Amino acid sequence: MAEISASMVMDLRQRTGLGMMECKKALAEVGGDMAKAEDLLRIKSGAKASKAAGRVAAEGVIGLWVAPDAKSGAMVEVNCETDFVARNDDFKAFAAEVAQVAARDHPADVAALGATKLASGETVEARRVALVQKIGENMSIRRFVRREAAGALASYVHGVKIGVLVDVAGGDAQLGRDLAMHIAASKPMAVDKSGVAADVVAHERTIAAARAAESGKPANIVEKMVDGAVAKFLAEVTLLAQPFVKGDGKQTVEHLVKAAGATVHGFTLFVVGEGIEKRKDDFAAEVAAMAKA
Repeated sequence: MAEISASMVMDLRQRTGLGMMECKKALAEVGGDMAKAEDLLRIKSGAKASKAAGRVAAEGVIGLWVAPDAKSGAMVEVNCETDFVARNDDFKAFAAEVAQVAARDHPADVAALGATKLASGETVEARRVALVQKIGENMSIRRFVRREAAGALASYVHGVKIGVLVDVAGGDAQLGRDLAMHIAASKPMAVDKSGVAADVVAHERTIAAARAAESGKPANIVEKMVDGAVAKFLAEVTLLAQPFVKGDGKQTVEHLVKAAGATVHGFTLFVVGEGIEKRKDDFAAEVAAMAKA
C-alpha cells in the first residue's frame, strides 16, 4: 500500500475543498494516485473540478508587452528558484524586455527567442547567463506567446505572477482592461464552449455519469443529470458564460460585451508555475526519521 503523506492530503484538500479525512481515505483507496483520488471525490462528494491555473508551483514573473497601436503583443514566463529573486528589479526588467523582442522578432520557439538580440546588442540567452552569474540563482524562459490582434489587444498583469492578453474588437480601452482583469481572476479555459478541448469535456461527462449513476434514478433522468452537469461545467469555464467579476453576479461577460457592441476574438492566460509540480519537503518527517536513525 502506498504511503499517504500529509502533504499529499493537503494538496488534495486544496484541489477539492473537502475535509482532510475524506481526502486521506480517497488517496488510500486509489493507492496514492492524486488524479484518481480527485476524480473519486468528485464522484462521491460532488467536488468541483480543481483549477490548475490557480495553483502556483514555481517562482518567477510574467513579462508583457503590447505595441502602441495595440495590434500586436507578447507575453513570456520567466522562472527562477525563489520568490526573493522574482521581486528583483533586474529580473523583472529582463522579463519585460524579452516580451518586447518576442513581439518584434517572431521567434519560432524558446530556443529561437534565446538567440534574438536585446536593445543592448547582446542575445537574450547571454543576458540570462549574465543574470544567473550576477544574482546567483538559476533562471529560465519557460514559455511565451505572440498575438496579432483581429481587433485590439488589451493586457493585465496581476502582481507579477498572472498575465493576460485579450483580443477585443469594439468597445473602448476600459472594456478591454476589464475583460483582461476578469480573465486573470476567473481563469476561463476558452472564450466559449467551442474552444474547450474535446477530451476535457469527455472527462467531465465521465465524472458526471458516474456521479449520476449513484443516484439510483431511471436512465432517462440520469441522462438529463449528466447533460445538465456538463452544461454547468462549460458555463463555469468559458469566458462569455461567466458572471462578470465587477458586476452584480447576474450580468455575464457575454451581456457586457454585447452591450458594448464588441467581440472577443481570443485570449491567452499565463500563471507562473502552472502545471509544474513543486517539490514539497516534509521537515517534520525528516527530523523524525533522523531521530529514529
